[in-house]
Amino acid sequence: MILTVTLNTSIDKLYLMTGIRPETVMRVKEVHNTAGGKGLNVSRVAGKLGEEVTATGFVGGFNGKYLESLVDNPLVRCAFTHVDAETRSCINCWDLSDNRSTEYLEPGAPVTGEDVARFLEDFDRELAAANVVTISGSIPEGAPENIYCDLIARCRAVSVPVLVDTSGSRLVAAVKEKPAFIKPNEDEIAQLTGRAFSSRQETVRALMDLHEDGIPYVVLSLGAEGALLACDKGVFHGKPPKITPRNTVGCGDSMVAGFAVGFARHLSMTETFRMALAVSAASALSLFTGDFDPADYGRLYPEISIDKVL
Repeated sequence: MILTVTLNTSIDKLYLMTGIRPETVMRVKEVHNTAGGKGLNVSRVAGKLGEEVTATGFVGGFNGKYLESLVDNPLVRCAFTHVDAETRSCINCWDLSDNRSTEYLEPGAPVTGEDVARFLEDFDRELAAANVVTISGSIPEGAPENIYCDLIARCRAVSVPVLVDTSGSRLVAAVKEKPAFIKPNEDEIAQLTGRAFSSRQETVRALMDLHEDGIPYVVLSLGAEGALLACDKGVFHGKPPKITPRNTVGCGDSMVAGFAVGFARHLSMTETFRMALAVSAASALSLFTGDFDPADYGRLYPEISIDKVL
């Protein structure tokens, strides 16, 4: 079972509009609501890949109840910690005339120390049945800044691999706890290694340095060019075939889901990387975040190329 952590859950609202114009009244053509937050994107994709998932985090108020009702995959079980604070909403305004979007992300209502304590109890209970954990995204106000470090330590104590996808100071702190997987961007790699780099080869070396410092899997997304993966077998460049993406929001979460499923199934490095790249590319072909067409995934999977670069 994959255990996902989304501390800053949200109702993600996709507004489909035509010809967005500022300073005027706009009519929304269609609205699509999903259970949001990066970890819930991971949950949806992993469930659609056929893996059992337990989703944890904070939910509260009417929005919290609605969020749970939106989790409709029978393989994804809700085990959220309920709080008084209302779950936030995030809005993505998608202009159908030019396929560009603007996102409005609410910060999330504060949680209390008591809320955090109850979440940790809930997490420990669910961890007992997990064989992989993913920790994704931001945290709400009131949650301790080091809470991800605490969760990684709890996973390490019971030998459960943990995949971390976050940013900023939380990523820097999490790396010190040596999770099994991180997915920094180029700026974050420079921050983590303490040096800038100006070539692909320098980037490759930096990824290997992070791996050799104790992170088993270090992944750098390259957008349409795929991703780089540093592991104990070296550094590999995985690349999908050329596609025309519809919506790239959440593709990184889909990639994390692919790695989590590979870990849960004890697949080889090559199989896991291929799955992660294929489902990420398939997600880019879907208009909806944290979703993919299985037919696209099945078509893309054998077309992924993986080459050793170090």
